[in-house]
Formats: sequence, structure tokens, C-alpha cells
Amino acid sequence: MSSIVLRTAIPGPKAQELAARRAQSVPRGIYASTPVYVSRAEGAIIEDVDGNSLIDLAGGIGVINVGHRSPTVVDAIHRQADRYLHTCFQVVAYESYIKLAEKMNQITPGNFAKRTFFVNSGAEAVENAVKIARFYTKRPAIICFEDAFHGRTALGMALTSKTHPYKAGFEPFPSEIYRIPYAYCYRCSYGLKYPSCEIACADALETVFKRTVAAESVAAIIVEPVLGEGGFVTPPSDFLPKLHAICKQHGILLIADEVQTGFGRTGAMFASERYGIEPDILIAAKSLGGGLPLGSITGRAEIMDAPGPGAIGGTFGGNPIACEAAIATIDTMARLDLPARANALGERFRARAQKWQSQWPQIGEIRGLGGMQAIELVRSPESRLPNDAAAKHIIQYCYERGVLTLNAGSYGNIIRILMPLVITEAQFDEALSVMESALAHEFMGSAVTTGVSS
Repeated sequence: MSSIVLRTAIPGPKAQELAARRAQSVPRGIYASTPVYVSRAEGAIIEDVDGNSLIDLAGGIGVINVGHRSPTVVDAIHRQADRYLHTCFQVVAYESYIKLAEKMNQITPGNFAKRTFFVNSGAEAVENAVKIARFYTKRPAIICFEDAFHGRTALGMALTSKTHPYKAGFEPFPSEIYRIPYAYCYRCSYGLKYPSCEIACADALETVFKRTVAAESVAAIIVEPVLGEGGFVTPPSDFLPKLHAICKQHGILLIADEVQTGFGRTGAMFASERYGIEPDILIAAKSLGGGLPLGSITGRAEIMDAPGPGAIGGTFGGNPIACEAAIATIDTMARLDLPARANALGERFRARAQKWQSQWPQIGEIRGLGGMQAIELVRSPESRLPNDAAAKHIIQYCYERGVLTLNAGSYGNIIRILMPLVITEAQFDEALSVMESALAHEFMGSAVTTGVSS
């Protein structure tokens, strides 16, 4: 039985009406990647206001790892809402904040004493991680990476790589931010090949210390273990360990931005585990709250305790309902073993995507870890010129036929999947069949049979 049910064209009449109202009331800078307006959602299915049921491979940009309206998360929210909504942890504290901090200290990589505190978003977590790193080290500089994304706040934009639409026109940015190439092997900045390159992009740090910013001036390097908005770029297994070793040599902190890679998405609770590193500070958000806004900053105790009372925090950070939702989310991920599920889904995707690649050379690369997978579209395998137009066409084809997916990458030519990890095999296969049909339509001019009725 098909999970996709299309009763109208997408967008339908009610969605079009909402779009018109949106245009009159919401700034155009709030981007709409699809014209879909939700009525309700469950698991991996979204029902829109026109009664259409779509399979969700976007997951609210990686927020719904445990699924839409996870029963345990919803129950936890209801129980807390019956007690109280807000007191501000800095004014009248509550146990759920402490319990969640204890859980984060336990499940994040590193066998050492840790501390955790909570904010409202990934961008806030980035800001606070940098703030604490600078305070602890008494150093000003931060090193980040090309194709990185760390948010839309002033500091977040400075750390983010992509200029349009995130940065252009919003200058000036905070100072003492330095950018270096990431281990993007498909598009190596040094024109080298792995593994004969011996991870030259990590060794380049030493050159940066000599020619750009002194090592003793660098407080931290902030890195996504797998690039998120930058295109799901998955570095070689020895890149992050080598990077971390260089940091230790120079007394530089390593901040792992696991906002998108965290909570089972890459086949481990945190992608840092996949690479065998123990970051000095690890930040999380997105799926942490199970659908509610929540971000976390976890780090070595001596680092996190450096700022004095009142130096960190915020009115809404660690809201009691969000904390209870996060505790339920972590328990659900353990009970359902969703990291293992992410690996299984990733293997299922790659098996089909590799067949697509053999059929359509415009798929330049398939990459990812666990349930964080993507295909990079190019004009030809020889030129490797980004094919962003094809990505846009394919995403539109998919949502018009009942599958929500997203693009990514500095050139917008990468199609990524961030489906809820509770998606069934039947739902996933149905969604991938629509993607396959979209690829065939784009690159062959005719659709393959999907078995999906529209």
C-alpha cells in the first residue's frame, strides 16, 4: 500500500492560499524550499493542508530523527505542560535540566569530567562554544573551514563559508576568524588524491600558523565532522584525528559542531565517535529536542567552568518542556537503537544510489555516513562542474510526486536525505523510487516506472 497519497496537485488550493498570506506577512528572506504547508505529521509522513500525504526525507533539516510526534516525546511534553512551562533555570531551577546535562555528559565522546548547559538553537550553541573557548585559552582567534555552516547570527555568519544567501550584504563580521580548506576529496583544494596526499589539508595548518595566524593566538578550531549545509562532505577517517593531534600540540581546543551530525544520524550517537576523536567542546541541537528548540554545549569540566557565574546562560535556555522532550528523545534512540537503524538506511540508500550512478554519470559522487547521505550532481564526470539546475528540478519533481527532500552544498548541486530514522523500509523504498524517477526524468527525458500512483 502506497504511503504517498496525492489528492491535489502540489501545491494545492489551500497551500496556495497560505502562500499568498505568507507573502503579505512574512519577510521574503525566510526561504521556502517547498510549497508544502503541513496539517499534521506522524513518523515519516507529512499530511498537508490539502489532504496530501508525503514521505519526509528532509526531517525538518535533521530535527526529527526519532520521527514526527514520537509517542514518548509527546507524552513527556504533555506531562511537563501539566506541571509548569517556565521559571528560568537561573531563577528557579528544575531537575530535568540537571538530568539532561548528566545524560549529555554521559553519552558524548570522552572519558573525562564534563559539564553541559543549554541554549535555544545551534547558532546559540556555536556562539557560546566560541565564547567559552576564548575565555578559557585567553586567545582571540578561531579557525573554521571552507564550505562550513555554523549559523546566521553575526558570529555564525563569520564562521559560515557560503556567501549567498547567508553573508552577502550583512558585513562587517566579527574579527579574528580564519578559514582553511576542508577535506573535500572530490574537490580537493590542493589538487591531490587520497590517500597518497597523506591528509595534506590537515598538515596545511602548520603553514597557516606561519603565514596567517600564530598558533599561540588560536583559541579553537571549529569543525563539522561531516559538513552539513556544505554538502554532506565526509572526510577520510584519518583527517579529524590528525587535526585533533595538531590542536593538542599547540594547546588549541577542538570544537565539534554536531548540530546536524548528532543524535544517531551518522550511525553513532555522535559523528565524532565514528572518527575516534574526543572533542574538547561538542555542540548539539536539531534532533536533541525531538522537535522542540534546544541546543547544548558540552565540554571538559575545566573548560566549561572557566567563565564565572552569570557569564553564560539565557532566559529560555533549557526550557523545562524542551528538556523533558530531549530526555525522552535520548531514551527513545537507545531503546530503538536508531544509530544502527541509520546505518541500515544508509546502506539501503547507497545500494540504490550506486545503481543510479552507473546509469547516470551526472551523479559525480555518493557520500555520507549512516543515515546522512547525499549525491553530488555535476554536468559531466570529466568537468565536475556543479549542476545546481538539475538539483532544483529533481527536488521539485519529488515534492510534486509526494517526497520531500533538500539540496545542499556551496553550489546548491547536492541532494541530501535527512529522513526520520523511524521510516519503514516500504516508505523509504517508495521515496527512493520517486527519486529514481526524478533522476530519469532529468537525465533521460522520460520517467521510469515507480509503482507510485499520483
